[in-house]
Amino acid sequence: MARITGRTVLIVGASSGIGADVARLLAHDGNRLVVTARRAPELAALAKEIRASGGDCLDVAADALEPQAAADVVAAAVAEYGGVDIALLNAGQGPDMSMDQVTVADVSRIMALNYDVVVNYLVPLIAQMGGQRDGGLIAHTNSLAGLMGIPRQGPYSAAKAAARTLIDAARIELAPNGIRFTSIHPGFVATERISEDGLPKPFQISQEQAARHVVRALEREPAQAYFPWPTAALVRTLRALPTPLSAFVLRRLAAR
Repeated sequence: MARITGRTVLIVGASSGIGADVARLLAHDGNRLVVTARRAPELAALAKEIRASGGDCLDVAADALEPQAAADVVAAAVAEYGGVDIALLNAGQGPDMSMDQVTVADVSRIMALNYDVVVNYLVPLIAQMGGQRDGGLIAHTNSLAGLMGIPRQGPYSAAKAAARTLIDAARIELAPNGIRFTSIHPGFVATERISEDGLPKPFQISQEQAARHVVRALEREPAQAYFPWPTAALVRTLRALPTPLSAFVLRRLAAR
């Protein structure tokens, strides 16, 4: 496993949660960080912390829902450091959402937050990395929920599944260009955003633990990374079961 050193790393969704902790873990060993998110004060505070610890960091506040804003972030990273070696697309959201209560606007917004933001960064990153001598790595924080339809998370599961499929296709197409892709599939992570959403969270891990898993995936560059193992094993088992049986188990889990 190669330690990440001397790389330019772009982290989208870095103002808090897993993204911020990944930035802290990578803020040494000669790495150059570009951190971006919508919340400028929190982002600036993270960048200040990284610089105070001796790290090199550029913070660019931007709304990942805006294609031009995303392209401008990539351009800013290239202007500052000459390229992007690793990009972690960590933006997204998955609130508790029952299908008998959602609106069309609700579903569209979840799709935008979890699929459109990936596309908005994916296109300019592919254009940039395709011209770099060593290509680059694009990693996406997906979810184990993207592997099957999870009750009360249907729109989120659908958006993550769409992003996973798009990246799977890009991985095959762009391998000759030296561009690599890793889809990272966490289970339940105890971030502040989901602490009171009412969903049951079996085998939940801390965001610090999740960040260490993410860094390990960035180092190893597997096509797919799943964690923690109990939740990943549960999802694999449910996918292998006959549909009526898996549906029964999911209904029981969702009702807890």
